[in-house]
Order: sequence, then structure tokens, then C-alpha cells
Amino acid sequence: MKKQPYILFLSKRQSSASTRYRGMNYFTFLKQAGFNPVQMDPKGNLFHKVAVLGEVMKADVVVVLRKTFSFPFRRLVQLLSKKLIFDFDDAIFAKSSGGSSKLRMGRFESMLARVDHVWAGNRYLAENAEKFTDSVEILPTAVDLTRYEACETKPDNTIDIVWIGSSSTKKYLQDLIPVLEKLAEKAPHIRLKIIADFDLDTTRLTTLPIAWSNDTETQELASSHIGIAVMSDDPWSRGKCGLKVLQYMAASLPVVVSDAGVHREIVDHEKSGYLVNGEAGWLSALTRLINDEQLRCAMGKHGREIVKDSYCYDTTSKKMINRLKTFL
Repeated sequence: MKKQPYILFLSKRQSSASTRYRGMNYFTFLKQAGFNPVQMDPKGNLFHKVAVLGEVMKADVVVVLRKTFSFPFRRLVQLLSKKLIFDFDDAIFAKSSGGSSKLRMGRFESMLARVDHVWAGNRYLAENAEKFTDSVEILPTAVDLTRYEACETKPDNTIDIVWIGSSSTKKYLQDLIPVLEKLAEKAPHIRLKIIADFDLDTTRLTTLPIAWSNDTETQELASSHIGIAVMSDDPWSRGKCGLKVLQYMAASLPVVVSDAGVHREIVDHEKSGYLVNGEAGWLSALTRLINDEQLRCAMGKHGREIVKDSYCYDTTSKKMINRLKTFL
């Protein structure tokens, strides 16, 4: 029997979003294609790191997700890998504040200097990777479209504007609260559904906090009316790969999002939603969708088709598998 090619993914713990979305969610497709995928978290004591390096030597292809490692572990991974792919879906070369970082950029450059290929989550990330290596490919973050079905049962007496995320990105939603409060003055039947681990303090806007759960998130999204995403325009934010927007569109929701970063790649302006800036832009787009159910349905349908064509695992897994085959 022919040996299955061994693909080793080195990443954060299995519960990490990047590990799930950029790695383990592909395992079913990889196994069906004849590969043997394995995930390991390199974080640990010296004995664990030695064990990880032992697996690196055995693997036919090593895929490092986001981690640039410190010297000498980085150098050992580079030397011991038969073929090495680096995958990233964040601006790991910049500070989370949006500022530049010589240390992070230096480690990023050192990692990419000795890899065989790079998978970048969006165009901006790919352009930064191309400064240090010629073999770069955009592999967008994807969703499992079969988990997201259009929901015919939505509240009749409210319009639910939904945001999904975590407390680490709470500040972006907080910045939009004054706009939503002003919107609620003219449309008091709107609610802000927050699928997260927090609620927001506001007396002029009805909020509906929903604790995030993997089992219920898709239904909570689909039973909403409009999806929103706020993003600043700085080096860190431009590295984001738009997961929440893809989730909204997969659930057949029209979207209203900041005209920045990867949103420009994902959203078909005025067809699947609106790219907006400033208070006037947000108010105009949201008001239009609140008042037009037919428009919401049409945009939601178009958005789901975009995800089906470019941002679902059925599509992106083919790109991953085709690349891996070139290394065997």
C-alpha cells in the first residue's frame, strides 16, 4: 500500500481560531485526497520541542500557521523540514496598535527567508510576504457553507442588526454605538444583537447579548436581518481576513461594513452590502436596508453566492491540495 503523505501543521492550541479555520477544518478534505494531516502545538518545554522537531523530520510537508518562532527553534524547523509552507492570516509583522515593529518584522523576514511557499489570507498580507519571497499565494480564510442556512424565521416586530466577535475587538463596536443610537431614534424597532462574551452599556439602543457557542452561532446569525463589521484603516487591521463578514454572507445576510482592508475584497458594494465610512454613510446604508426587506433578501442571496464561489472550504481546499501535490 502506498504511504500517505504526512502533512504536519504547527500552530497554536486546537481551540485557537487560526488553528481551526486555517488548519484543522481542512483535515477532512486532506484525508479524502490521500494525505495524513497532523496538528501539533510547538509551545512547551525542551523535551516537547525536541519531540516536535522529530515529527518535523518525518513530515513530507510542514505547514507553520502564523508562528515565526524565536531562534534557534525557527532555524531548526527550517533546516529539518523537507518542504516548508508558512501560512498567516494576520499582520503579525506589525503591532496590534497599528504601529510598526522592528522585532516582529525581523522575525517575519527571517521566517520567510527560508520557506518553500507562503499562503497569505488576503492581498495586503501577500504583498508584504512578497518583499521576502517569490512563492506567495492568496489562500483566503474560508467557512463551512453547509453550516449556514438561510433562516425564514426572523422576528417580525424588530430588525436585528448583528455583530459577532470577542471582547478583544469590542472597541470597534463601541465606536459605532453613537451612530446606532442615532439610528434608533428614527427606527426604535431595531436591536443590536451581540454574539460575544460581553454586552454594551447604552440606554438609547436595545441590545440583545447572546453568549457565543459553536452550536448556536449559525442559527443566531441566520435569524438576524443585517450584519455589521467595523474596521480601522491601519497596518494591523489591513491584515484581518474578514471572518465575521464571511459568516454574515454565508448566513445570507446583507452587510454594512467599514470601507477598509479586506472588506473591499469580499464585499460587492451595493450588491451584497455596503462599504461605508463616516456617520452619514453608516446611517444611510442601514436605513436603506431596514426599510427594504426585498433589498435585504437580494443582497443576502448575492453574498452567499460570493462565499460559495471563493470563500468556502470546497473551493479553498482544492487550492491547498493542488499546492501540496507539487511538493511530493
